[in-house]
Amino acid sequence: MEGDDASVFGCPSAAPSRAPPAVRSEVQYAKYTYTPLNALKPKTVVNVYGVVTFFKPPFPSKGSDYSSMIKITDQSDAKVCCNIFAKNMDDHPVILKVGDIIRLHRFKTELYNDSMMLITCRGWSAVTFDGIIDSPVVPRSTSKSFHFVESEKRRVQELRQWAADQSVLSNDLTVPLSVVKPCMYFNLTCQLLAKAVMDSRCVLLKVWDGTKCQHPLLNVAVPPDSVEGESTVAKDRMNLTANVLVYDNHIEVARSLKPGMFLRIFNLHALSQRAPDEQSNQTEQLTFHLHGGTVYGRGLRNIPQDSQELPPLKRQLENHVDLEDDDEVNDDTLLEMWYTPPESVVMRNDEEPDGEADVETSFTVRTCQHTSQRVTLAQVKRSTPPLVCHVRAQVKTYHPQQLYQCLKLFCSKCKIMREVPDDNTIAELFCESARGYQPCHETWAARSSASLSKQGRNISMYISIDMVGDDTQSQLIFVQGMTLNEVCMLSRDHKNLVPVRSDNGRMNLIDLTAPFLFCRDKRYYGCKECSLNTFENPVFTGVETWDEHTVAEALGVQLMEYRLLMEFKLEDHTDTLEALLWERNAERFFSVSAVDASAKQDVQERIQTIMDTLQPQGSNIEERPWLDLCLSVYTVKDNGRNKVCYQITDAEVREVN
Repeated sequence: MEGDDASVFGCPSAAPSRAPPAVRSEVQYAKYTYTPLNALKPKTVVNVYGVVTFFKPPFPSKGSDYSSMIKITDQSDAKVCCNIFAKNMDDHPVILKVGDIIRLHRFKTELYNDSMMLITCRGWSAVTFDGIIDSPVVPRSTSKSFHFVESEKRRVQELRQWAADQSVLSNDLTVPLSVVKPCMYFNLTCQLLAKAVMDSRCVLLKVWDGTKCQHPLLNVAVPPDSVEGESTVAKDRMNLTANVLVYDNHIEVARSLKPGMFLRIFNLHALSQRAPDEQSNQTEQLTFHLHGGTVYGRGLRNIPQDSQELPPLKRQLENHVDLEDDDEVNDDTLLEMWYTPPESVVMRNDEEPDGEADVETSFTVRTCQHTSQRVTLAQVKRSTPPLVCHVRAQVKTYHPQQLYQCLKLFCSKCKIMREVPDDNTIAELFCESARGYQPCHETWAARSSASLSKQGRNISMYISIDMVGDDTQSQLIFVQGMTLNEVCMLSRDHKNLVPVRSDNGRMNLIDLTAPFLFCRDKRYYGCKECSLNTFENPVFTGVETWDEHTVAEALGVQLMEYRLLMEFKLEDHTDTLEALLWERNAERFFSVSAVDASAKQDVQERIQTIMDTLQPQGSNIEERPWLDLCLSVYTVKDNGRNKVCYQITDAEVREVN
């Protein structure tokens, strides 16, 4: 039939979330009349077609249902709001963008604030269609019992053509990552690569759309064992991965998503991560936030595999089908693997490895309590993780070759690892903070100042009033306007120096790229992402001994820890493999502490001497010493596959002369 009448299979008289009734032996037909939106009357049950002008994806309601809201229009130019309630999120109509066509059956009309409204009632159903002209008319339905005939296909095509000429429908904010700018709100069509639950209020989604953002993207580091999905290291390196932080009422939907799904995220916010006290010439990094609430249609949902939205996205992703994590070793790849391996079984070997006679003393000793015999590297690579094994090997090469790069700063809270800044960078930050000097006016602080007239600058020192009269060795001293060299010289005689600047007379730390504390010859850094960095209500009483931990707590700073991180390429007569040396195991290996390695010349020279012994300049492999090592073998996720990794544990170098 044509016109406003159509023959369809009857829908069951039950909510879509319930199981469909048994199929009867005879086909039943129902005749539906579709009412124009300008002809709706209150307190009736109607069937309508419309074009979506606005929508909110499904979200948990205050009750036990999921709720969604849609605004529609048709050729009558009337505009109607529809409220939909269903027990399950998947029972809601699949709407992906403004301009989609929707068919609603058995909706009740209500008059609210002089406007007509449609509300779900018993037995309701909804079918949606892509609104793009000339695209196939393929119905999207969450119900198994619906029918669609030729006359309705013509109705959908007519609505598409009419909607294409309406300016009200030209506000689709869906854009690719390649055009996103800071502070922008937009819709993103993407594929979910991985996800991680950050805490009860936030879920991290790692997504991509195959395009490269023109701004550097922030990589939110999380422990590998908390990530569900593939490794994103290679895509991160190419600026292809968007880290989306999902909050509040959207968390339940985010938790239900599976890696590999295709998504549409609505009203996503691109935020710059540059802190207010960073310099204007420093590079911004973008991260993306899906804030709580449903204003402006904010939300997310998965896209069905048969959607016409997906072919362009899939073609874009196929441009990177050969993208693999390469063999280059850098901090990103190491960070994927550094976490302490799981408890493992001990690999045993009833035979001494072929050709491995102890013709010379090992340069290292094992400190573990395992009693297993040694195995070859080839046997290790053939083994099934997790396990612990003993090997005897030589160092073929190591990374990084510049040993100062093996010292890292690590935040135990957010798991971010960064390089230790060089003195030139720190000195520039000190000089920048000294420009436009203004003294700090804090009620809790006593100040002494000096004017360096020849240099045209001023310097100030502050201490808490509670500390006045204390031994200077136990005081916490705040310094303003000094250069890096001046702070270093002063720290020889004073244990705890905190560089500060003035913000309109209020004391604040300088850029956390620089150390927040100088303690004799040591420098301590804070995490930009996790530090509160506040002097609102500092508490300096009741502290017997000031050290980096008590100072950080008093200043609201998340202390970053020094860590040693290296990779050795080991070789024996059977094979080679790359093994990490990290954290406490690295300190044990070199018999040093990472914090001492950051400050003491003799400790740095010790590490250099050991590495020069392991790989003497110009030597071949036969001339290098043998190492007795304990290896932990474990796996991490890499592009959806398990990747076997090796870590050196419980070994230390014999005494170096």
